[in-house]
Amino acid sequence: MTIPTKFLWGGSISAAQCEGGWNEGGKSPVQVDFGDPGSTKDRRWIHYLNADGTRGKMRQFDHLPKGAKYQLFDDIRYTNHVGIDFYHRYKEDIALFAELGFTTFNTTVSWARIYPHGVEGGVNQEGVEFYRNVFKECRKYDIDPVITLYKYDEPVYLEETYGDWTNREMIHQFVEFARVCFTEYQGLVDKWLTFNEINILLHFDVKEGKQVAFEELHNQMVAAARSVKVAHEIDPNISVGCMIAGFCSYPYTCDPEDVIANYKEFQAKFAYCADTMVRGYYPSYAKRIWKENGVELNISEEDKKDFMEGKSDFLAYSYYMSNVITTHKDGETLGGAGTSANLKNPYLKASDWGWQIDPTGYEYFLHVLNDRYQVPIFDVENGLGAFDKVEEDGSIHDDYRINYHRSHIKSLMKAREEGVNIFGYTSWAPIDLVSFTTGQMDKRYGFIYVDMNDEGKGDLHRSKKDSFYWYQKAIKSDGKDLD
Repeated sequence: MTIPTKFLWGGSISAAQCEGGWNEGGKSPVQVDFGDPGSTKDRRWIHYLNADGTRGKMRQFDHLPKGAKYQLFDDIRYTNHVGIDFYHRYKEDIALFAELGFTTFNTTVSWARIYPHGVEGGVNQEGVEFYRNVFKECRKYDIDPVITLYKYDEPVYLEETYGDWTNREMIHQFVEFARVCFTEYQGLVDKWLTFNEINILLHFDVKEGKQVAFEELHNQMVAAARSVKVAHEIDPNISVGCMIAGFCSYPYTCDPEDVIANYKEFQAKFAYCADTMVRGYYPSYAKRIWKENGVELNISEEDKKDFMEGKSDFLAYSYYMSNVITTHKDGETLGGAGTSANLKNPYLKASDWGWQIDPTGYEYFLHVLNDRYQVPIFDVENGLGAFDKVEEDGSIHDDYRINYHRSHIKSLMKAREEGVNIFGYTSWAPIDLVSFTTGQMDKRYGFIYVDMNDEGKGDLHRSKKDSFYWYQKAIKSDGKDLD
C-alpha cells in the first residue's frame, strides 16, 4: 500500500446507523431494522414472530429460531428506519464535513442496497448510483473516502434463505457484492475495508454457542481474503484493509497469573483475527483457543491459500476504552450497556455507558499494533458517547467530548512522532447517529447535533456543537493546536 503523503483527518459513520430510507431506493431490510432502542443499562433487542404466531426477541448476532420471521410491531419505535436521514441529506452532511476540514470520510455501503435479494436477485442499480453520488460529493470537496463493505448488515433475505454465516454460500454472496463495489467505484474509492470489527463475534456470547461463532468468523475471514484478491485483480492500486475492534487491556494485579491471563485475552479477542488477516495464516495459539472453546474447524487447503494470497494491505482498528483482566474474584464490576461488562480500573473514569476513558492506553495500543504487524495502520473509530444538553439559544457546550478527543489525539500525535506508521484518524462519529449497541439517539457522539431523540421527536435539523469548532481547528493544524 502507498501511504498518503498527508495524514488523513475525518470521521466515520455507517449506513445502517445513519441513512434511514430503510425501504426506499430498492433496499431490502437488515437485522437492525427490526431493533428497538435500548438504554444506558441494556443493549437493544431484535424482534420477530415465531412459527406459532407468538412474539419473540433476541440480541444482535443471534439467529432466528427455526420457522421464525423478522416482524415489525406497532408498539415499538425502530430508530434505524429514519436514522438521521443521511439518505436524503448526504449533501448537507458532507458539506458540513468539508467545513470541518475533512480530508477523508469513512462510511459503509449497505449490502442490502446493492444486492437486496442476493446475487440471484440481481444488482439494484438505484443503490449503486446512490453511493456513486455520495462518493462524487466527497471528491467535490477533495475528501478521500475510505469505505467499509460490511457492518453486520447483510440483507435479511440472505439469512432467511441461507441461514447464518456457517453456510459457505455466504462467502460467494459477499465476494460478488465486493466485486460490484470495487468495479463500480473504481476511480472514486481506492481504500477499502472488508468487515467492520470482524472480531466482534468473539466479544459477544452468541446464544448458538462458540462452535457457530468460530465457524461464522472463519467464513467471514475467508470472504475478506478472497475480496482482497478480487480488488487487486480489478485494480492493483486498490488497497484493502481489515478492521478489528480494539481490545486493549491490562492485568488487574501484578500476579503472574493475571499477566498471562491478560495476554491470552488479547490473543483471543484481538490478535486471533488480526494475525490471521495480516500475516495470512492462523497463529499457533489458535489451536489452544479452539480446544478451550470446544471448537473444531474444517479448514480447507483452499482456505489456507486464500488467507495467504489475500492478506490485508493495512490494519484498521477501533479504540474507545481499555479493560482490566484478572483471575481473582475481587474487584468492582462496571455496569453499562457496552460490548463487555468488565472490572473497574481504579485509575480511570468511565462514561455513562461504563466505557473506561484511557488515552494513555490508546498510545500504548498504537505501539503494540505498529510493532506487531509492521503494516500501515488506520484509526477508523475513536469517540465518546454522552448525553448532550441543548441550551435555550441552541448551543451545546460539550467540553467532555473535546477533552476526550484532545487527550486521545495528543496520544496519537506522540505515537506518530515516535515512529508509529499510522496514516489516518476518523472519529466516531462526526455527527449524531443511532447507537449500534443500544439503538439510541440519546447516546451522542457527534460534533454535529441532530435534532432527534429516542422517542422519535425532532425535525432532524443539524447544528454545530462547541466541539465542531475545536475539531475544525485541530484538523487545520494537523493535530498540533489542541487547546
